[in-house]
Amino acid sequence: MLIETERLQIRRLGPGDEPFILELLNEPAFLQNIGDRGVRDLAGASAYIRNGPVASYERHGFGLYWAGLREGDIPAGICGLLKRDYLDDVDIGFAFLERYRGKGYGFEAASAVLEYGWRTLGLNRIVAITAPHNEASMGLLRKLGMRAEGTIQGPGADGESRLFGCERSNVDIDARFGR
Repeated sequence: MLIETERLQIRRLGPGDEPFILELLNEPAFLQNIGDRGVRDLAGASAYIRNGPVASYERHGFGLYWAGLREGDIPAGICGLLKRDYLDDVDIGFAFLERYRGKGYGFEAASAVLEYGWRTLGLNRIVAITAPHNEASMGLLRKLGMRAEGTIQGPGADGESRLFGCERSNVDIDARFGR
């Protein structure tokens, strides 16, 4: 286990997570707000895990993580850090299954991942990108203390995304996370 919070466990994705990834990547909100990853079966989910998160762990030491309920070891979503070629900074990303949205899990997971990025990885700045119509994600980013910094268009994107950012120096980590 990489991180544990009051209600969640956060760990690396790997073999056995294919059914969960297949479901998550094909939910309407994921398709609308993040995009179609072309994952239509378990083999595609396996390739997504191997070529995305696992490759990122090997290359950068971090990536998207499985976030699940501590009670019952139930997958709820993904949350983690990404290093995109077109961004100068590491960015935080998250997506949760519909049945786990609106319960505070996204904030809980993202707060823990931010703390991990600052304390363990020593990052000084973390950014986030979101679809301009995704009010829920923008609200979560603001709640995390991130500020809107403008827009950005990633390679191959249909339109612009909103860019948010947060400097480690602007956050009292000990006060915020109580550790």
